[in-house]
Amino acid sequence: MSLAKLIGVVLFFTIPFLGNAQAQDGAKYLIKEITVTGNTNFSPQTIIAYSKLRKDEEIQVGGEKIANAVKTLWKSNLFSSIDIFVTDIDGSNANLEIHLMDLPELKDLTIEGVKKGKKDEIITENKLQSGVKVTENLIATTRSYLTNKYKKKGFLNAKVNIRTSEVIDSVEKERVNMKIKIDKGQKVKIKKINFIGNEKLSGKKLRKAMKNTKKKSLSPLRIFKRSKYIEEDFREDLVSIVDRYKEKGYRDARIVSDSIIYNNEKTISLNIEVEEGEKYTFGKIDFVGNTVYTDRQLSALLGIKEGDTYNGVELRDRIDDPNDPDAISLVNAYQNSGYMFSTINPVEVSAEGNVIDMEIRISEGKPAYFNNVTVKGNDVTNDHVIYREIRTRPGELYSKSQIIRTLRELGQLGFFDAQQLVPNIKNPNPVDGTLDIEYEVAEQGSSQIQLQGGYGGGGFIGTLGLSFNNFAIKDIFKKDAYKPVPRGDGQSLALRLQASQFFQTYSFSFSEPWLGGKKPFQLSSSLSYSRQFLYNSATRRADKSRRFNILGLTLGISTRLSEPDDYFLLSQAISYQKYDLNNYNTGLFTFGDGTSNNLSYTIGLSRNNLYTDPIFPTGGSSFTASAKFSFPYSLVNGVDYKALKDERDALDSSDEDDYARIGEIDQERFKWLEFYKIKFRADWYTALTKKLVLRPSVEFGFLGAYNNDRGVIPFERFFVGGDGLGNFALDGREIIQLRGYPNQSLSTTDGGSIYNKFSLELRHAITLGAQAKIYALGFLEGGQSINSFRDFNPFNVRRSAGFGLRIFMPAFGLLGIDFGHAFDDLPDGTSPRKWETHFIIGQQF
Repeated sequence: MSLAKLIGVVLFFTIPFLGNAQAQDGAKYLIKEITVTGNTNFSPQTIIAYSKLRKDEEIQVGGEKIANAVKTLWKSNLFSSIDIFVTDIDGSNANLEIHLMDLPELKDLTIEGVKKGKKDEIITENKLQSGVKVTENLIATTRSYLTNKYKKKGFLNAKVNIRTSEVIDSVEKERVNMKIKIDKGQKVKIKKINFIGNEKLSGKKLRKAMKNTKKKSLSPLRIFKRSKYIEEDFREDLVSIVDRYKEKGYRDARIVSDSIIYNNEKTISLNIEVEEGEKYTFGKIDFVGNTVYTDRQLSALLGIKEGDTYNGVELRDRIDDPNDPDAISLVNAYQNSGYMFSTINPVEVSAEGNVIDMEIRISEGKPAYFNNVTVKGNDVTNDHVIYREIRTRPGELYSKSQIIRTLRELGQLGFFDAQQLVPNIKNPNPVDGTLDIEYEVAEQGSSQIQLQGGYGGGGFIGTLGLSFNNFAIKDIFKKDAYKPVPRGDGQSLALRLQASQFFQTYSFSFSEPWLGGKKPFQLSSSLSYSRQFLYNSATRRADKSRRFNILGLTLGISTRLSEPDDYFLLSQAISYQKYDLNNYNTGLFTFGDGTSNNLSYTIGLSRNNLYTDPIFPTGGSSFTASAKFSFPYSLVNGVDYKALKDERDALDSSDEDDYARIGEIDQERFKWLEFYKIKFRADWYTALTKKLVLRPSVEFGFLGAYNNDRGVIPFERFFVGGDGLGNFALDGREIIQLRGYPNQSLSTTDGGSIYNKFSLELRHAITLGAQAKIYALGFLEGGQSINSFRDFNPFNVRRSAGFGLRIFMPAFGLLGIDFGHAFDDLPDGTSPRKWETHFIIGQQF
């Protein structure tokens, strides 16, 4: 309520019935009539009903009913003035007159000082649409919002002026125009951060402790930390400065004062005065109240010994680190053993001679057990899909780590917004040792329309796909379940069409993650068909009379292991591909007409303990090792491959008859493919700050032959370089992304049989909302593709660096763009373009 309104209310309570001298304070009257006067667009019936004053009701001058009526009308925030008068007093009867003036409505709004695209944002965020009631509070909050908004962007001198002018027109209501003038001024940067009183720690070390507030610098390492002043961040950094002293043993360190010095319109300086105090060491540390763990066990968990330099931050984190759910701490030890109601308090019992003796006082309480375990918020996903991922069961001992693990498992499903997963502890009962837990989820679109595009393999590659990641095949014949498709059982169904002028690919896949419903035993299957065409140099288009058809079928199973831990997954698959060549003569396939068959078995071992959000993991790691084998046909089919090799080597490929014979030999060599293929990949994620994550990665692949006389097959090869798109071929080839270079430019035309790659990526979250997750990234990469171990040097790689942006929307998957800079020549000795642009649509890496 504004000051003017408050004064009006006070005056009303003091002199409630102005204009009627006969009305005496404290007198009581029966209301005969109630009238509404003034300038208002509300009907009298609405005003009277809202005031809660009624005819034939007794009121008292200065009494509670009239006061409540005024308060109620003021709270509506619709009127600029309110008066209530007593009129026509006749003995114990009187009439009431409610005199009102409506608040003016906003007609036109003018915003100056910002770009056109920002005006709609200001209108929406401040609710300045036409017709809104213009109150003093609206003006004040709008001014405050805009001023603070630009100060957070570094415009400390930002000024916002808001004026209103009355509109005179034919409309019978009070209206005003509003003009907002924004003067951002110059962006103010921090020129210097000065420390006063610091002798034990240098200013450089103290400035380093400030994670958010930085002075001006040209260092490229500062791309995510600008030298702008934000009050809230600065206050957090002052706490970080004190923590840095505590880490070095200065327990009594404190900030005495801080101030801002305005150098000019563009720069400021910060002066921070500190009092360091004396340096302390830890003395004796005794544990009191512990029965579950021995003193020795707790001392080992604490990791602090007598004589160590006092470190208040380490002590706090060793007892309880709320920022690390997996931390080795005393609280986690008790929480993971069922003692939810335990409390641990460190108490300093002596500080003589700068040696601090401590008692760690522990109240263990009773072991706690889960009573009711429920789920809230799942409108699409069926309950059993969620409950089978939950690690906390009714009747089981409470475990904080199992709650955290449940959140990670639910987040990895991809059906829910990982940022909104909440475990609600309900009805904790320390006496009975029981509690209820409710997992609150927020569903997000898990189905995707895949629209993917990019240049690779000699032309534009387009993909159209439908991916339903929470499918319910049991409801496929239920008409009511199509919204737009049957959903809720956690199954995956994908249909995909991919094409360019040189190929067409059709594929279908389905997987059931919990076959039988009792344990995580996944069954997956896929069927695909591809047609590829050779390039016609005369027409510069695909020659569809020279084609390569591929039919593929895969059936796989995977199961979660319990050893070494239950993050491990063992997968196995049997796959078959039939390759049919029709007039498809290339350097790789010397037989232009014929067939090859690929029957293989794949076994893989993987481990994934990434933290919660699969789009932007903030911790954990993942690795995958796999081996793919064909049957060793050369051991049993009786073919003398050495003789075939010798004959082939003796032939002249330039001779037409010899070339035809080479094709016959190769048809025999590759009628049934014989090979083995080993692959490994590992990724680690480390949160440097809340929004900054480092992701190193390493990859390796090798394609080998059992029989050297038979040779390495022309299928299943590695093609390195570019954006990683173009994964169109079903001949087993793998497209390995290495940004900064043209697509597949780091491999020979036929692909490589060996590759390795190193990558270091720094990711910065911009927003992780439910509708869109956006993050920026910078990367360093290096990789190579070769055909012989004799030439293999894992560190002789083509290097690149760059930056990019990712946007994830549930309906479309991951969208992004990368700008990569190449540092090395291509394998053929030519120099690539220094910068290569890569568009990423529907692909994640």
